[in-house]
Amino acid sequence: MVQAAGIVLCGGRSSRMGQPKAWLPFGNEVLLQRVVRILAEVVNPIVIVAAPGQDLPLLPESIQIVRDEREYLGPLNGLAEGLAALDGLAETAYLSSCDVPFLRPAFVGRVVESLGDSSICMPEVGGYKHPLAAAYRIGVVPVVRRLLAENRLRPAYLADLVPTRVLREGDLVDVDPDLSSLRNLNTPEEYDRALRDAGQRVR
Repeated sequence: MVQAAGIVLCGGRSSRMGQPKAWLPFGNEVLLQRVVRILAEVVNPIVIVAAPGQDLPLLPESIQIVRDEREYLGPLNGLAEGLAALDGLAETAYLSSCDVPFLRPAFVGRVVESLGDSSICMPEVGGYKHPLAAAYRIGVVPVVRRLLAENRLRPAYLADLVPTRVLREGDLVDVDPDLSSLRNLNTPEEYDRALRDAGQRVR
């Protein structure tokens, strides 16, 4: 296993969900706690990137929390803050959102191990890239900062500028047969469906 850190982004607006996704109950924990727990099986240390003043659930003391300097610049800004916090602590980090309750440790391991000599390793399934389920080298921070300064906020721009390895479905199904690690929750309906699929009582 390649040694890697982890970054979890939780500072988004959650506008379609209507409430902070980090606090959504899932089993005996909330989504942010669940994602951190799963990630901790394969990566260390873990950094949480939150919005200024955002309330967070109780997390292990080992988890570092950093705040976006400016709110709502999107995941590229969160990536920059997380990678900068890990400078000197790791060479690589797996980036995750906080709303992936079915994340599998083996999936994270596969993405990280597949980085090779590239700067990014990113799944692409069904023609859709997944920058929030990807591995990044800490050294891409200057490129990320440049994109932010140019107000080019889409993570895809970064993948166009640095060596990026793309993982297809066939590279991942042996560790995550239904690719549930990529299943994020954006709406109340998706949340309810996830609860049902996990055998839990819907709110």
